[in-house]
Amino acid sequence: MPIPAILAGRLRLPAIAAPMYIISNPALVIAQCKAGVVGSFPALGARTHAELDDWLAEIVETLAAYNRVHPDRVVAPFAVNIIVHHTNARLDADLELCRKHRVPLVITSLGVREELFTALHDFGAFVFHDVISDAFARKAVARGCDGLISVAAGAGGHAGSLSPFALVSELRRWYSGPLALSGAITTGQAILAARTLGADLAYVGSAFIATEEANAVDAYKQMVVEAAADDIIYTDFFSGVRGNYLKPSIVAAGLDPEKLGTSDPSKMSFAEGGAKTWRDIWGCGQGIGMVDAVVPTYEVVNRLIREYEEAQRQICRSTDLR
Repeated sequence: MPIPAILAGRLRLPAIAAPMYIISNPALVIAQCKAGVVGSFPALGARTHAELDDWLAEIVETLAAYNRVHPDRVVAPFAVNIIVHHTNARLDADLELCRKHRVPLVITSLGVREELFTALHDFGAFVFHDVISDAFARKAVARGCDGLISVAAGAGGHAGSLSPFALVSELRRWYSGPLALSGAITTGQAILAARTLGADLAYVGSAFIATEEANAVDAYKQMVVEAAADDIIYTDFFSGVRGNYLKPSIVAAGLDPEKLGTSDPSKMSFAEGGAKTWRDIWGCGQGIGMVDAVVPTYEVVNRLIREYEEAQRQICRSTDLR
């Protein structure tokens, strides 16, 4: 499938770095864009509306300056993730900041509002929407999003439960627009597999937690390096929405991962200054078994590119042998 026009010629790898609460800060986003993948962050990752204004100014100005000095290098655009849930009291104000700074890509989550898509389109933003099922995808497309991010089983943080094989196949039966796939993607081989399934882009999150630029405490980064898929638990206990979390962080917080119970979705909140649980309970996807060191962001991207290209060569060699 083709890469969306807004990204054509602006990526070294068909990938979007997923927005991660607390972890994704300006330093990480800038490093991701310079490395040639879309960098992104949640608007609510900035603690206040004023801080978000500063973050956007820093990202826009730094990338523009880098482009001027290095016009021959591929620098990807950045994206902001906006939570549409009714408890997000900052939604309208943060939208205005996206307008002010002409944010090129916006990722909307946890709610579909046609008027929000219209407002984003008014200043030229390209809008991806997170979906975990065919039904949610149909609703988002009907109301005007530009692209879909299919969040399959194994993704870090809030995640779906469907196999990527099932989810992407169902979407591609009727949807021909831009599509990204999220779910345990930490290698170049997985990125190529996502495209083979029918996605245009891979959505990569957890691999960037263990980077020097990520705003994660050292213990979190080291836990990602040491953990594997068996260390991930899928639960709605912490936010009311099902997601994947590191079991060792739950144990460190004094809880038993096997006896968490369930949570009331009606109590989910994205109020400013909320979600304190995330500081001690650490989200992560199932693909972290392939992460074995804390390195600079550009090294993660370069590794993914090497693996992606080698996987392409292997497929070509296998085809030649038939």
